[in-house]
Parts: sequence; C-alpha cells; structure tokens
Amino acid sequence: MKGVTSGKKSKAKAQTDWTRLRRITQSQIRKGILSDPDIHPTDEKFWKQAKVVLPRRKQVVTIRLDADLLEWFRQQQGYQTRINAVLRAYMNANTAV
Repeated sequence: MKGVTSGKKSKAKAQTDWTRLRRITQSQIRKGILSDPDIHPTDEKFWKQAKVVLPRRKQVVTIRLDADLLEWFRQQQGYQTRINAVLRAYMNANTAV
C-alpha cells in the first residue's frame, strides 16, 4: 500500500497570508519568537545532547468509537493524529516508570 493515495483532494482551506509573511522583516520575526512563552532558546550544549528521533511507523487498525466522539475529533484537522496523541498520553500516564 506504500505510495497509494486515496485520490481525494483535501477540503482544508488555505489560511496562510503569504503576502503578509513576505513583508515581515527579520527583526519582526525575532521579536515574535522572543515574545512566544513556549519558545525556549537553544545553545551549543543543547545541540550536543540532541538526538534524532524518527517517528514510529503507524499501523492501520479498525476501531469502533462512539459516533459523537468521532464527530468531535473530526471537527479538527489532523484528527487521527490527535486521537493517537490522546491514546499515547493515556498510555504514558499509566505506564510504570
């Protein structure tokens, strides 16, 4: 199945304002980065200890979910990835370290 596509086109609407992005200066980009509370600067020590972590291969499964639950997840783009993340968080929280 590798390389096989469904033939369906994404219904996602492009939301990037490329014209606006092309006008942003380097200093505006830097200011935006520094004002983001989730951004943490990196240094030489960080990169020396960094490891390449490849994503795990996904496996196709069939699972039965409540209709309202699936409908709620499907309202968001990337819902299958989100379901995977929720299940992983549950697994991590319930695994003895």
